[in-house]
Formats: sequence, structure tokens, C-alpha cells
Amino acid sequence: MSGSFFRKSSISRLLRSYTITGTRLDPSTTTAAIHSIMKHQTTQTKAYFRFPQIFRKSREFNEFSPPFFTSPFSSSSSTPSSSTVPATFVGWYLAMVKSRPILTKSVTSSLIYVAADLSSQTIARPVLEPYDLVRTLRMAGYGMLILGPSLHFWFNFVSKLFPKRDLITTFKKIIMGQTLYGPAMTVLFFSLNAGLQGENGAEIIARLKRDLLPTMVNGVMYWPICDFITFKFIPVHLQPLVSNSFSYLWTVYMTYMAGLEKVNSNRLTAD
Repeated sequence: MSGSFFRKSSISRLLRSYTITGTRLDPSTTTAAIHSIMKHQTTQTKAYFRFPQIFRKSREFNEFSPPFFTSPFSSSSSTPSSSTVPATFVGWYLAMVKSRPILTKSVTSSLIYVAADLSSQTIARPVLEPYDLVRTLRMAGYGMLILGPSLHFWFNFVSKLFPKRDLITTFKKIIMGQTLYGPAMTVLFFSLNAGLQGENGAEIIARLKRDLLPTMVNGVMYWPICDFITFKFIPVHLQPLVSNSFSYLWTVYMTYMAGLEKVNSNRLTAD
């Protein structure tokens, strides 16, 4: 619309000049002059509208360019931030928890038990003594085959039984864990580990008499706080992960207790 206005103004000025000077209008000359004016104004109009279009393309390129692209005048680095690596791992882990919950939680438990057992051996063993990799393998198998799946089903069961997260409901969940799940898993852990070490039934019972009560007392001093945080603030599908994270220190202690020597046979006969 603005180009048409400019063309009309220029043609009007041309005709006015002929009128003022009294020059006779030559049809061919007038037509050529008008055509020249219209062509010039059209070129200017195209150039006028071309710049916003270029600007729009540049803006679209910046909006849809890859996140690692930055302008040479930008102060940020062109390489991805180091914080994207943990964020990517967390996103991948959460996706695995939703798609394959039991497998993911089992592998997580196994890795935590391996790390805890190696830490326990590092603390307890003499400097030159090699690591007991068979013991570490037993702990990995226990975390993979027993603890991981049991945590998945236990937390789902408790959340369905007590779906709320108020203070009273949280304490109910803690009490259930301390009176049912915790003791059962401790007995199973000591019994299975002792059996894999070659201990017979009498020796396993003697070990439980010696180690179970101190372990339960220490567990009451440690786990209620961890369970309160887990049940009160953590979503159900992430509760096994948080519980496993808390269990690292506890597992260091448990693997140490499981690695103690079996009860002396002389004490068995004396009893």
C-alpha cells in the first residue's frame, strides 16, 4: 500500500512539472518516465519488505538451533554443561524405574551391596590381605535376587495399605517395617549367608542367637529416621532407591556382622 502511494506521488510530480513548464506531453516519453518510476519504486518496496523477512529467518534459526550452538559473541561456552550429565542419568534412571521397576531396583540393590561389602572389607581387613571376592559375590546375589525384589513389593504393599502421608500413617509404616520387614530380612540375610559359607543348621541358629539381637537393637536406632524420610517425602516408585541409599552405611555394618566367624563348636556342645 505504501509503494502505491509513492508511485502516485512521483507520477503526480512528473505531470505537474510538465504543466508548469508548458512542455508538450510526448506520449512515448511520458510512458517511459512513468514506467521507470514504477520500476524504481517496486524495487525499493521489495527491498523494504525483504529485511523483516531476513530478520524473521534469523530469529527462527536461533530459536530452533541446537542447544549447544552459541553465538561467537555469547559469554557462555559452546560445550554442554557438566550438569547435563547427572541430569541425563537421573532421567534415564527414572525411565528405567517406570519401565522395568523390579529389574532396576534389583540391580541398584546389588550395586549398593557390592560397594558396601568392599567398604566393609577395606575397613576390617589387614592391609596386605586380599579382598574376599566370593563374599562380595554373595552380597551382590543377595541384593539382586532377594533384597531388590522384596523392597519393590514391600513398599507397594505398604503404600496400598496406608495410602496417606500424614504423621500418624507414616508412624504406622515405620512400625510395620521395624516389626515385620526388618526382622524377617535380617534373619534371612544371616541364615542365607551362613548357609552359603557352609554352616549347618545348628551353627546358623547359634549365629542368629549371637548376632540377631545386637543387629536389631542397632537397627532400631538407625532405621526409624530413614524410614520417616522415605515414607513421608519420597514417591512410592523411588522409595526403594532412597532406602537403598540409606542402607549403604547399614549394609557396611551388616556385611561386617555376616563376615564374623561362626560360633565355636565347643560353645555349642557346652550349651
